[in-house]
Amino acid sequence: MATTDHIHDARRLRALRATGLLEADEAPLLDRVTRLAVQCLHVQTAMVSLIDADRQVVISAAGPDEPDRHEQAPLPQSLCRHIVATGAPLTVPDARADARRREIEAPGSGQLTSYAGMPLRAGPGQVLGALCVIDAEPRQWSDEQLVMLEDLAALAEAEIAVRLDRAEPPGPSGPPEQREGAQAVLDRVPEPIARLDAAGAVTVWNSAAARLFGRAAAEAVGLPLSELISPERLRADCERLLHRVGDDAPAQQVHRSELTCADRSGREFPAELVAQARTEDGRTQCHVVLRDIGDRHEDRRRLEDQPVFWRALVDSLDVRVGACDGEGRMIFVNQPLRQTRAQERDLHVLELGEAFGLLAADGRTPLRGARVPLARALAGEHVDGQQIVMRPPGAAARRFTVNGRPIDAPGGRRLGAVVTLHDITDRHRAEVLRSAQHAAAQVLADAASSQEAADGVVAAVTDALDWTCGEYWQVEEDQRVITRIGSWSRPGRDLSAFTGDRSIVFPRGKALPGLAWERGEPIWIADLASDPYEFSRKPAALEAGLRCTLALPVRSGDHVLGVLLFATDHPQPPDDDLVELLDGVCAHVGRYMERRRAEELTVALAESRRQFDRIINQLTDKAWTVEVRPDGTARPIYVNTEHTTVFGGRLRLDPDDDFIAVMLRFVHPDDHDAFRAYCAELITGDQAQLEYRLIGLDGVTRWIWSRGAPRREGQRLLVDGISSDITERRQIAEERERLLDQQRQQMDRLRQLDAMKDDLMAMASHELRNPIGIIRSYAEMLAEAPDLPEEHRTFIEVIDRKSEHLQHLVDDLLDLARLDAGRVVVDARPIWLTRLIRQTVDEHQSAAAAKRITLTAELTHHLHVHADPVRLRQVLDNLLSNAIKYTPDGGTVTVTADHDTGTGEGRPDGHERDRAVLVTVADTGIGIPAEQYEQLFTRFFRASTARAAGIKGTGLGLAITKAIVEAHGGTVTAAPGEGGGTVFTVRLPADPSAPQRIHEAGTRGR
Repeated sequence: MATTDHIHDARRLRALRATGLLEADEAPLLDRVTRLAVQCLHVQTAMVSLIDADRQVVISAAGPDEPDRHEQAPLPQSLCRHIVATGAPLTVPDARADARRREIEAPGSGQLTSYAGMPLRAGPGQVLGALCVIDAEPRQWSDEQLVMLEDLAALAEAEIAVRLDRAEPPGPSGPPEQREGAQAVLDRVPEPIARLDAAGAVTVWNSAAARLFGRAAAEAVGLPLSELISPERLRADCERLLHRVGDDAPAQQVHRSELTCADRSGREFPAELVAQARTEDGRTQCHVVLRDIGDRHEDRRRLEDQPVFWRALVDSLDVRVGACDGEGRMIFVNQPLRQTRAQERDLHVLELGEAFGLLAADGRTPLRGARVPLARALAGEHVDGQQIVMRPPGAAARRFTVNGRPIDAPGGRRLGAVVTLHDITDRHRAEVLRSAQHAAAQVLADAASSQEAADGVVAAVTDALDWTCGEYWQVEEDQRVITRIGSWSRPGRDLSAFTGDRSIVFPRGKALPGLAWERGEPIWIADLASDPYEFSRKPAALEAGLRCTLALPVRSGDHVLGVLLFATDHPQPPDDDLVELLDGVCAHVGRYMERRRAEELTVALAESRRQFDRIINQLTDKAWTVEVRPDGTARPIYVNTEHTTVFGGRLRLDPDDDFIAVMLRFVHPDDHDAFRAYCAELITGDQAQLEYRLIGLDGVTRWIWSRGAPRREGQRLLVDGISSDITERRQIAEERERLLDQQRQQMDRLRQLDAMKDDLMAMASHELRNPIGIIRSYAEMLAEAPDLPEEHRTFIEVIDRKSEHLQHLVDDLLDLARLDAGRVVVDARPIWLTRLIRQTVDEHQSAAAAKRITLTAELTHHLHVHADPVRLRQVLDNLLSNAIKYTPDGGTVTVTADHDTGTGEGRPDGHERDRAVLVTVADTGIGIPAEQYEQLFTRFFRASTARAAGIKGTGLGLAITKAIVEAHGGTVTAAPGEGGGTVFTVRLPADPSAPQRIHEAGTRGR
């Protein structure tokens, strides 16, 4: 019996070419089928391949390794040819085990391992190709997978049938076998298919359409499609849609729409309509595929509900859950984890460490990048029970155990990864607190001092709590201040701005330690940045990065011994459990500190007593303490018996002796009454002191100075005192009085001599004035003689000039004598100071011009003072003549005068009344050494610069100037100028009563 060659069958090859698929640029429906095959069957590649007479041609393909469209392969390299030849499906679980198929290559990917294919028919006995799936791994194809592949092949056959129908529509003129074959193919397609003519009437109606809409093909053919498939109210919409499809016939555009359909019984259901119209030979036909998508809508709703269900389920869990896709992008974070930190869009697993503040189990080492548990799971690791600390920005740290797993598809493709986080913060904290209590107890057991205990407890508790720093503050014995004695900060943290390296002390109620001391209860500040309470160290704490503080009082009964203070970098809400556990630590510390302080005070007291005795015994004073008995006697409590200076030997006392009676045995008889009065004053409770004589054990009489200070201890009156040997001091005092008396006598003698000198100088000056006046008069007469030789005239001018100088000197001496004696009366009157100064400046212009000195005046116009114009002119002449005399050629002299408004006083009208005027004379002269300014106004004093320059003078002008100004109630000062030279400043009162008061005071002095 001959075997039929189906591959080269002429009818099959004609049908193959009639589909136009060998030359088609695209086949959208077939592409959709291959994509569905890859997704549903989880394979590497799916393709539609057609078998020509001598080759295999790939029409559509999908998958990562999909071959190019129209890729061809020789028939010996094709498994599809076996399907065409046999007309039956073909499965190959493992091509490596089949010698016949071992060398066959999969298009686009090289070697294939497993294969499954279904025939694609165009009619009875006409298999055009196959829909096949290929995988790189061996697999057993299940019946369910093969049925799904067969259904997908039926969809591909529908596309082939439609193309054959378009190529040569079967009709009365067509071959019967073609009409029957096309109808058979369409009837085998599981989806409803119809063909319409240009008027929209049905010309082809397959079995699936008949089943879906309840109308047989014989009944449907010839009716409008809208009447067959649409409810009456929606038929117009359906017809408009079909008209649009027909209008796009030249472009052969595929239209896809969802609409509501109705079957013969009136049941409405959602459907998808895929339509394409084309015009050939002037005839337009439309091919329509209808799909009941009610199940799809239901599936879509279920798919839409399913994420909501699973998200609600996962959100309800106590554990935190997070997942990422295969590329590492976060795609899911459940509600507990979202509460930890708001989810950011497109956050990558490598960014989780920084975004969530992830740290290793030690709470300090950052977890970043690939070390994050989710990143490790995405890389394929199984993470079990890893402990991490999460400290998101602005939130408190939490501790978790993490489990993580990669998520893989059945084919091994990495779909993503998931982690779960179990919060173990409370459990870990309880363990930490127990360890902190144990560590604190161990430290207290081993500590040798309060300082060592404070440092150890603070370090142990702070480190166990994973906080940043801790301090111990101790209340001082006087209960006035609290002092930091212990401090610890985490290594690597610079907290110098907050902790510092010096001792810090606060009074009660100040800063956190003082406030916790005052209140006697814990103080928890959850966030320093937002808390309204201000204290002295708050800015420093914020600068150091601290955000949360906790202060706990350390007690011994109701008595607060100190304060434990802790601080951390992150805000933390108050935790009553933590406070309660730390109160237990504070109780341990309080008991230890109380016991240790008592021990230390006992040792310190004994040492202080020894040190006190050593110091007291080295003093020249005798220290003593007595208790005053009710009967007025004094029992000795403490007397440094080693001291021998006061008593001239070692005094022995018994505890029952009366210290007052013992002392009276040695006190000089003349001082007994004074000593008894001194003791009586002390007994009344007042402090007292007495200097008295005491006859010592060696018979020497000494002056003793005793000071006593009473104090009460309960009902007891104690007196502490010191007795000093002041014999030498008394001798020195007596000698000092003798010397002072001698000095007073010498001073009186000097005053007498000084007065005699002044009287002699005044008398001599007065007696010299008349002879000098006569000499000057005769010199003037001789100068007027007409026949006087020129040489003699020169001599007369010298006589006149020297006589004038001598007369000025005598006048100055007389003025000084009168001023010192108070016999000069200041004839004060209102004068226009501005005009007086201008007159003086004008008269000195010639002298200034002779030395090319610029003399200027800067004066306030309406400037008045109450002064003696003659004496004031004398002051101005002295100052200006000195300025011109001591200023080198080409220099400047400037006179200024203005109100001294800085000393005004209020008036009823609210204005200031000027009480003084300032007159300054500034020059650019030779200046005065700074150390000589204090002597400048002393009579006969001349600056060293003037003497060095060879400028003559008497040294009396400035002394007279000062005396005149002070007689007016004013002042005169001198200071160096900014650019050199000297500035003289005269301050005169504008108040008319000022010079009068001075004058009256001078009169009373006389």
